[in-house]
Amino acid sequence: MDEAVIVGVAEEPLERGVFANPASPLQAQARVAKAALAQAGLTLADVDGLFTANMWGLPGAGMLPTITLSEYLGITPTLHDGSNFGGAAFEAHVAHAVLAIERGEADVVLIVYGSAQRSERSRNLGGRPASLTFQYETPWGLPTPAGGYALAAMRHMHEFGTRREDLAEVAVAARAWAALNPRATQRGPLSIEDVLAAPAICDPLGVLDCCLVTDGAGAVVMTRASHAKSMPVKPVYVRGHGQAATHWTIAAAPDLTRLLPAEIASKRALAMAGVELDSIDLVQLYDSFTITVLMSLEALGFCKPGESGEFVRGGRLGPGGAFPINTSGGGLSYCHPGMLGIFLLIEAVRQMRGEVEPERQVANVSTVLVHGTGGTLSSGATCILSVN
Repeated sequence: MDEAVIVGVAEEPLERGVFANPASPLQAQARVAKAALAQAGLTLADVDGLFTANMWGLPGAGMLPTITLSEYLGITPTLHDGSNFGGAAFEAHVAHAVLAIERGEADVVLIVYGSAQRSERSRNLGGRPASLTFQYETPWGLPTPAGGYALAAMRHMHEFGTRREDLAEVAVAARAWAALNPRATQRGPLSIEDVLAAPAICDPLGVLDCCLVTDGAGAVVMTRASHAKSMPVKPVYVRGHGQAATHWTIAAAPDLTRLLPAEIASKRALAMAGVELDSIDLVQLYDSFTITVLMSLEALGFCKPGESGEFVRGGRLGPGGAFPINTSGGGLSYCHPGMLGIFLLIEAVRQMRGEVEPERQVANVSTVLVHGTGGTLSSGATCILSVN
């Protein structure tokens, strides 16, 4: 079977969280699409599969993202995927691309996302019209999405004795990686004490427990392994993938202390790849909030339920730590343009190719687990990527 591989990645440069070269979401996506394709010696004319999700900050395009984007790019893909899995959408898109390429339904798949969320001030989710899905939360003033994550954090602290300092460890590690990344939005020093003293957003989460609000655009290009042999890049293989969703609103979550979508998705991905967790060299995790990382580490099996607080202590996740994650700075310090998942994939590929700055290059990276989380701990998608 001709395997599917990743052959190109690109992202739009930022300055202080906004596009360094001002752009609409469509313009930014066009730029990164061309750049990612060029890595592999391809052009837009080669694309026959176009995968994307809602474009934040572009009114009217959210319902038909692939049609809007294909029109703008001037292409006519024969395979479209506009499914929105929240922040996990792009890991899910990789899985869908694998299936399509291996079945011969597409030869070159472009996965792309763009948002001008910060420069267009489009983050406010208040004033939502009445709906069946939110009728159990909106009347009580629960802020979205921070409120749902705060409920999960509070329950985790109550059940397992997790400390605010443990949540802060995640933010401090992210900032330490971002300090080594010249593209990161927040690069200044950060301590546990700084995180604890930051303004409250929704108890027990403070502003530094929450992801950034930035612009951003990224692209991933996939094709057949046989096609990649003639390309000037090191292909990255998708050895396994999985996805799952359990709820939309936090009121419907099966368990506030368990990230069930991550449990299900990662088990499927690892089984498909035929690898154990001890074969993973690096992990890229969605860090919408600090509690997301703690719950993900437990759900993926890197530590037992309730033990993630102890697991992350002592700078274990940061540069020089025993368990480095989110080596770009993640959503907490690098960027978060509404959805982060595509940037986790880009960083994973660059680490395996040895293309990041020497200061943040993790040694001997050949297999990476990438996991995206969407909604309010609602969905999850895992990919096992490898250069072998």
